[in-house]
Amino acid sequence: REAMRIMARNGGGRIINNGSISAHVPRPGSACYTSSKHAILGLTKCIALDGRKHGVACGQIDFGNVVSELSCATNTAAGATQANGTLLVEPTMSLENAAETFWAMVNLPLGTNILNMTVMATNMPFVGRG
Repeated sequence: REAMRIMARNGGGRIINNGSISAHVPRPGSACYTSSKHAILGLTKCIALDGRKHGVACGQIDFGNVVSELSCATNTAAGATQANGTLLVEPTMSLENAAETFWAMVNLPLGTNILNMTVMATNMPFVGRG
């Protein structure tokens, strides 16, 4: 709310929420994470709608597997649990590619918004997952 107030006072702005492909297709055993990403998706849409009158754009980037300090710390290199219970080492994208996507959204004029974008490694099992 405070970000919206500040942006409205300054003539507008852009909010970019960090989503996940789990907001669309969950992994086994991920109820808490998936629920939180569904909530972010709903929040993004509400802010995008409510922000219009203040010149505030809001979008969400749903990243797939990005190689980062967090992904290395959680040992996703060992594989991700698939719907059939097996582990599969999945393709990843670089943190640099994720940052480029973020900056592409940042640099749009405020009159243009990407409400939602899914970005992942080309061969990541997302379409057809499950």
